[in-house]
Amino acid sequence: MFEDYFRNYAILIIFFAVAIGVPIGMLGMSYMASFVKIRPQRTTRIKRAPYEGGMRPLSDKPSRFNFRYYYYALLFVAFDVETVLLYPWAVRHGVLSSQFGWAALGAVFVFLFVVTVGYLYAWRKKALEWQ
Repeated sequence: MFEDYFRNYAILIIFFAVAIGVPIGMLGMSYMASFVKIRPQRTTRIKRAPYEGGMRPLSDKPSRFNFRYYYYALLFVAFDVETVLLYPWAVRHGVLSSQFGWAALGAVFVFLFVVTVGYLYAWRKKALEWQ
């Protein structure tokens, strides 16, 4: 009994070790490659330019990005969570499962109600209209 319990945590520890070790290893290898002259460290005026695509920037300062793009992205993420949470539930449990029954279906309807209230709030505040 305890062996399975600790085996599950060992898998998590291995996962976290790999998740931390891979990026640190990649950064370390990149740093060591600069000593072997594989990765050059010469900076030039072109490398320090804001754009390396060949086009010169139109001004010295970057232009301000319209906040409405961020607002739409945040609204998309908020309402996309609904799909991300509902699809696996529907695949796993269907409408009613013998294990959870009406409680799971009720929980999903509460979740859908909360998301719908958020959508209606954003719609009433005219947050979804592009001016």
